[in-house]
Amino acid sequence: MQTVVNMPPRILDIPSAWCGAEMAAAADRWLVHLKPKEIAELEHAADAFLATTGDISAITKEQFSLPLFGPHLKELKETLIHGIGFEVIRGLPIEKYSQKFAATIFCGIGAHLGSARSQNAKGHLLGHVRDIGADAKNPNTRIYQTSERQTFHTDSSDVVGLLCIREAMEGGESLLVSTAAIYNEMRRTRPDLAALLFDPIATDRRGEVPEGQKPYLEIPPLSWHEGFLTGFYQRQYIDSAQRFPDAMRLTPAHVEALNLFDDLANDKRLHLSMKLQPGDMQFVYNHALLHDRTAFRDWPDANQKRHLLRLWLSVAGDRPLPDCFQQRYGSIEIGNRGGIIVKDTKLNVPLD
Repeated sequence: MQTVVNMPPRILDIPSAWCGAEMAAAADRWLVHLKPKEIAELEHAADAFLATTGDISAITKEQFSLPLFGPHLKELKETLIHGIGFEVIRGLPIEKYSQKFAATIFCGIGAHLGSARSQNAKGHLLGHVRDIGADAKNPNTRIYQTSERQTFHTDSSDVVGLLCIREAMEGGESLLVSTAAIYNEMRRTRPDLAALLFDPIATDRRGEVPEGQKPYLEIPPLSWHEGFLTGFYQRQYIDSAQRFPDAMRLTPAHVEALNLFDDLANDKRLHLSMKLQPGDMQFVYNHALLHDRTAFRDWPDANQKRHLLRLWLSVAGDRPLPDCFQQRYGSIEIGNRGGIIVKDTKLNVPLD
């Protein structure tokens, strides 16, 4: 395997190249508190939408009018694509909503940011992040369906959004880290290993294989394309892809590079830890940040168990992506890319 030399020519000085300690000390840069008038507007928009078709899978920005809060969501798109790459919106009184009403508000906000994408082979536009008792050791298990530590990764969309319905009894913190900050540190200390992360590496599809495709992807963890550093990473899935005999083998040098990447992501100087509260909405830009969730211990009562709703969004006006992303995204057309589509996938919004 030959090392790809197409990488950033210098250390990246960009807004998304932040360190965790910096963000922890400046919560006002990323934590937004909803005002009573904004909450009332969101509730009114949800009531108005549900009084019509009520088909959340077809919700549009025009059907979810937000003259008061809409301008902030326009700013949020800029924050995600060109700024620090994330935001948490706090204060939604989730405890008084039905799950359908909460999902309507969440999907309505999502429609102001982009178009929802399928999150699995079943075509779910709205995901449910919770422990369903799946076996974390099964190579076809999606880790978000367990209570295990996820490890730092990106999702297969431009933006991932989470709405916290209930938090765990213990653990389950949300972690974010800057891809550019990791790259900068590797370039300073081990430029030889940084270069290896621009090589294609096999990543397991975990059984969700589009027709005519391999059961694994061959996308570099880092890509330098048209002046943008873009990350695509899930170490657990890289490791499990080695189960396929025809998948490219990881060399000792590549393993060393991946290990250093992981060590830096887990360095408390670099990543930011936060505890999402019920009603919090977190939006993260996958191309510039990696996210993670610590292991958790759940409540014994099924009605109290940790539960988050998730959106994958494709955003108009976003950065271009290299051709190799078509393996996962299907299309790399800006504003119409991302998600998981296999044979017979039908898009839908499961409320439970």
